[in-house]
Amino acid sequence: MAEENRFKRDVKDHWRVSYNQNGYPHVQQGWILPPERMKEFDPFILMADDWFKRGTFSDHPHRGFQTITYVVDGRLEHIDNHGGHSILDAGDVQYMNAGWAARHGEEAVDDDLIHTFQLWLNLPHELRTTTTSYQNVYLEDAPVAEVDGGSVRVYSGEIAGVKGPMESLVPITMTEIRLKEGAEYKHVIPENHNGFFYVTAGEIEAGESSVPLAKTDVGILTYKEDGSDADSEFTIRAKTRARLLLYSGVPLKEDYVAHGPFVMSNMDEIRDAMRDFQAGKFGKPAVK
Repeated sequence: MAEENRFKRDVKDHWRVSYNQNGYPHVQQGWILPPERMKEFDPFILMADDWFKRGTFSDHPHRGFQTITYVVDGRLEHIDNHGGHSILDAGDVQYMNAGWAARHGEEAVDDDLIHTFQLWLNLPHELRTTTTSYQNVYLEDAPVAEVDGGSVRVYSGEIAGVKGPMESLVPITMTEIRLKEGAEYKHVIPENHNGFFYVTAGEIEAGESSVPLAKTDVGILTYKEDGSDADSEFTIRAKTRARLLLYSGVPLKEDYVAHGPFVMSNMDEIRDAMRDFQAGKFGKPAVK
């Protein structure tokens, strides 16, 4: 599609993240995508901004969805009950398909205070019972596209001519955009993708209305709900040096229930997941 005919996106809604001071070991938490608004974010469910010490997210179960965890600072130790173990550093991402029965731990290493963003990505009904899997996307393995006045690191999807390595069961785009002061960048994604971004540094003006936003602001993008995979563009202007994460995906348009560590199609399936975990069907604990 010619650039002049592309759908031009705007900021549908925006807010600044507020934080709860939880004490030790889950020191601080804010909701980038608040759970009470999850129906607006399809195919995404929620996104948390967490600071925590060791002992916060030890062995626990999941079923029926996917997680995408971005390490902002500190070292994140992953342990799962299938023998998986890894350490992720700042800029690394872990993708997990919980599928039928994930049991894992996500811990700070030693005495680190770790800072992460964790996004929950829904699964369509027919994929909720798929095999559990994990994929680490290390910073150096996520390709970078140079753009006028900045760069775009691509973790998932194909953006600016490069393809990210993440292999999620529900295809999405995930990019980290860095811009110099005064730079203008047009981010191109399919017009039928629901998308959002989180400003992690600096100040920007976003979308056709040039909405002013700054660090810890979240913006939800307009999109064509009945559109196609034709290109659309979202304009970002950097008022200062700026950095943001931007995610997008095609809505699933299915009913679901999120309850505790499970996301299923209805409450009966949630209760089944609880019973299966209590009966040991998720396997042994995730410990080293």
